[in-house]
Amino acid sequence: MTKAKGFSLIELLIVVAILLIIAAIAIPNLLRARIAANESSAAASLRTISTANTAYASAYGIGYAGDLNHLGPPVGGVPDSTHADMLDAGISGCPLACTSNFATKAGYNFTYAAPDPAPTAANPNYTFTVVAVPVTFDSTGNSTFCVDQTGVILRDIAGAGAAMTTASGNGCIQDGWVGATITPIQ
Repeated sequence: MTKAKGFSLIELLIVVAILLIIAAIAIPNLLRARIAANESSAAASLRTISTANTAYASAYGIGYAGDLNHLGPPVGGVPDSTHADMLDAGISGCPLACTSNFATKAGYNFTYAAPDPAPTAANPNYTFTVVAVPVTFDSTGNSTFCVDQTGVILRDIAGAGAAMTTASGNGCIQDGWVGATITPIQ
């Protein structure tokens, strides 16, 4: 009688069990790392929007942009106050001529608000607010973020339901971004 070569069913089940244990340990860590990366990207995008908006206010003399697309790329190639080419198409909300106060990037929805959607020298925007909210709480992010004309990025760690998610365009503090779960980030 010859002995068969190969793995027994018990040996295969042990290998599968070991792989499942490793996956159970690794997957939550990978999800936490992805959430941390998305949150870092959201904060960096807010800083970019704030910097672009400050440059916009200096360049055009009409205050801050009326919407995200005012900061985005121009349709015809020549920047102006309606398409200043200070943000890429991914974060400005749309790549072509359109009006947009919303964008999605790296697991976060961005909402832009300013008092006047079409600022002029006679009626400039002195304030703006941008809020970044996770597309899915506890999956793409855990915190919401806000930046305004001060350039200070605020983080709300309250989580789904309790977190600040709206912007009126009057600045983060005036929009209600105060409380124990809200802190500035560096």
